[in-house]
Amino acid sequence: MQQDSIASLAVFMADTPGLAVLTGAGISTASGIPDYRDDQGDWKRSPPMQHQAFMSSTAARQRYWARALVGFRTLHEAQPNLAHHALARLERQGSIAGIITQNVDGLHQRAGSRRVIDLHGRADVVRCMSCGATRPRQDLHDELGSLNPQWLALGAHAAPDGDADLERDFSDFRVPACAGCREGIWKPDVVFFGDSVPRHTVEEAFALLDESAGLLVVGSSLMVYSGYRFARRASQAGQPLACLNLGRTRADDLFAVKVAASAEQGLAALAEHLEAVSPAP
Repeated sequence: MQQDSIASLAVFMADTPGLAVLTGAGISTASGIPDYRDDQGDWKRSPPMQHQAFMSSTAARQRYWARALVGFRTLHEAQPNLAHHALARLERQGSIAGIITQNVDGLHQRAGSRRVIDLHGRADVVRCMSCGATRPRQDLHDELGSLNPQWLALGAHAAPDGDADLERDFSDFRVPACAGCREGIWKPDVVFFGDSVPRHTVEEAFALLDESAGLLVVGSSLMVYSGYRFARRASQAGQPLACLNLGRTRADDLFAVKVAASAEQGLAALAEHLEAVSPAP
């Protein structure tokens, strides 16, 4: 990380106070949560669960929940890192207006950020796809553990979004239906690949962007359209854009400033730089 690059980003932010911030998986890797893509924006692993496969295949759901019973521990126990705390500081001092996050880990809220739009939902809640009932995800995991005690001792490398790198025969894994309607499928209250972000969520995110002075992208390659659309909209509206990310993004030609640094190092240095110029109240 080069300090003159951070200084350039600090000048950009000082000139455009009240930015919207769009965050991706790169902001949470320092919290121990793996990401999906490499620095060129290519997949590091097989693409994640598809919505249609999850909804239509019992075997797919068995595989998903068995792996989640092992892998969700990493997501559940993750703590906000310096990047999350830095964004909360920047919000308090008025440098940013709010956060649109592609992550489902809830770490921005736990770090103290007040205006956060969870574009892809939250992984700590599950929803019945028939009756709409919700319950804490950990409650479902406790039930899964009771039904499948032999799986609790298994270990595997954590994968993104509460998944685990675990391959074996999943056919005996028991997945309960919703106890309320007795037939509904429990699904994490997140947007799977192949599904659409709820319209009201998109409209809320667009409203934040439209009232902001510009857009700062942090820790995202923007390869997924649900995030890229905000960079495109800001550019079309003539709003200035900046980026803090390691590696290539889909919107590299749109940024006025781009800093190649980790989210954790870069945002912490940026917050300190801005606070030295204009201390937080």
